[in-house]
Amino acid sequence: MLPGLVDVANYDKQLSEKESFLQNLLQPFNPPAVDCFRSDVKNYRLRAEFRVWHDDEDLYHIVFNSKTREKVRVDQFPSASIIINDMMTALIEQIKDKPALRHKLFQVDYLSTLSGQIIVSMLYHRQLDEEWEAAAKELKAHLAKSFDLQLIGRARKQKICLDHDYVIEKLNVNSQELIFKQVENSFTQPNGGINQKMLEWAIDITKDATGDLLELYCGNGNFSLALAPNFDRVLATEIAKPSVDSAQYNIAANNIENVTILRMAAEDFTSAMRGDREFRRLKGIDLTSFNCNTILVDPPRAGLDIDTLKMIQDYDNIIYVSCNPETLADNLLTLCETHNVSKLALFDQFPYTHHMETAVYLTLK
Repeated sequence: MLPGLVDVANYDKQLSEKESFLQNLLQPFNPPAVDCFRSDVKNYRLRAEFRVWHDDEDLYHIVFNSKTREKVRVDQFPSASIIINDMMTALIEQIKDKPALRHKLFQVDYLSTLSGQIIVSMLYHRQLDEEWEAAAKELKAHLAKSFDLQLIGRARKQKICLDHDYVIEKLNVNSQELIFKQVENSFTQPNGGINQKMLEWAIDITKDATGDLLELYCGNGNFSLALAPNFDRVLATEIAKPSVDSAQYNIAANNIENVTILRMAAEDFTSAMRGDREFRRLKGIDLTSFNCNTILVDPPRAGLDIDTLKMIQDYDNIIYVSCNPETLADNLLTLCETHNVSKLALFDQFPYTHHMETAVYLTLK
């Protein structure tokens, strides 16, 4: 099936297949039954990016068939949010007859929110000049009549923001509103509805937690802020500066006082915890003052390195969120030497694809 297309009639079948695959993959670790969380069957993606095809006077979005590499015209994208679909139509209509905006435009990226905001990033194979900026301002003014919009132009070593480069997301988590600044070209959860379910699951399994929480790969504080009420304090690390800046904004926006964010790679933090070396970024932070009984990790697809794996085995409770069940299974070979899999969850973050978001809750043997 081509990217972005939905097969609503077969949704239950594809989800059941994922659930069976995950249960079988992790069977050597004796997990409980999978808690399976369904996605909306369409309009679930809050991010999308398209190449732009120029065909004489016509202009349209395209995707590529992953098997044949043939280009496929895309006027609507059923997996993407309604606001992205509406913007796709409105944007093309406004720029196709404006040379200053369409000349050497090769890609458009969209980032939308459940709160109704959207960023449109237009990518060019040329340097953007005053003529482009003037036309872009007119475009933004017109589109802003119908959309809560931020517009960005990008070229090689060039970025022009017509206002700012972020949107404000508002998530409803257990009937509580959480505010998150989401920056263009930085990681955000693509499926907002599933993200809310992930946060509620994490809150539920830690509702009786004691002590402090340590989180590695915290991003913009997505889990950190949601879980803060369940712990005395939260200590979280993230290496990407835009994400750390967003996390600090989000702490203030949500009036949360017990979360500390450090800009550090997980590997460096592991080294600091082991006392192998000192880091200037930890100046003024007494790591020994934290009583972290629980650790949360949400690593990239490659999973955790061996040093971090060994470090997290020292914690009573481990929440491991994974976008790659194969590397999760590989990491569990080490973690299950000391811990049991007490909870197993499948979050259908990416319907109609083989990709899946999984999570396990591990407790000390």
